[in-house]
Amino acid sequence: MRLSAIHTYPVKGCHRTDHDTVPVRPWGLAGDRRWMVVDADGIGVTQRETTRLVALRAAARDGGLLLRADGRPDLDVPEPVDGEPVPVRTFRSRTWSVPAQSAGPAADDWLSALLDRPVRLVWLARPTRQLPVEDGGHDTGDQVTFADGFPLLLANAASLTALNDWLAEAGEDPVPMTRFRPNLVVADAPAWAEDDWEGRPLRVGGVPFRAAGPCDRCVVTTTDQETGVRGREPLRTLARHRNVGQKLLFGLHLVPLDVGSVTVGDRVTVGD
Repeated sequence: MRLSAIHTYPVKGCHRTDHDTVPVRPWGLAGDRRWMVVDADGIGVTQRETTRLVALRAAARDGGLLLRADGRPDLDVPEPVDGEPVPVRTFRSRTWSVPAQSAGPAADDWLSALLDRPVRLVWLARPTRQLPVEDGGHDTGDQVTFADGFPLLLANAASLTALNDWLAEAGEDPVPMTRFRPNLVVADAPAWAEDDWEGRPLRVGGVPFRAAGPCDRCVVTTTDQETGVRGREPLRTLARHRNVGQKLLFGLHLVPLDVGSVTVGDRVTVGD
């Protein structure tokens, strides 16, 4: 098996950034989801709430973030280092909050105009646990960004091919891997091989990970990541073929066990 693609999402819910190589930190890939848009209550605003976020093409840089979108002037946002942290949550239903730094009114105004709703931008200075210990299968550890629960998401290219075969049988159009917003994409593995990796050690190049379990998919997968148009697939087809315990499964959560770098073309191996 080999690593065929690497993606990060500098602001949670934004358009992906593609990489040839990227450092791995204890909390995930460098530059991945350290920033989040929140509402007035400090709750994360994602593509679940607004598909307008697909238009946000943020670029992480050392010491800050560049906000970009068609029809909008670029805005450079430095990492906020002053001020009292504010408690934020990635989901309204989640009682566990983490401290984040407000990016300031310029970023807030820029994003509020883009999303056509009042929002704020926050930065996670110290990636930290977002879930109670008992809620994280194959424990996430103490360092996670604004990801939903685990540091990274891996997807299998052959599993997407199998899913698209099911879609074709149902008379539906195929979907690209971008719908699933993975960090790492693996090629040359059998379809659904990742089902057997849960709890096992996994190595990408020289970096060890723990496979922390399958990913339950949501409405974001029905959103075209280029246009923001939302449909019904692939959730309907996942519900027919990949419904396990009322969870629609596609992809595998990973937890880094060490730091290093991963590069497209790296060998991927799974241990016992």
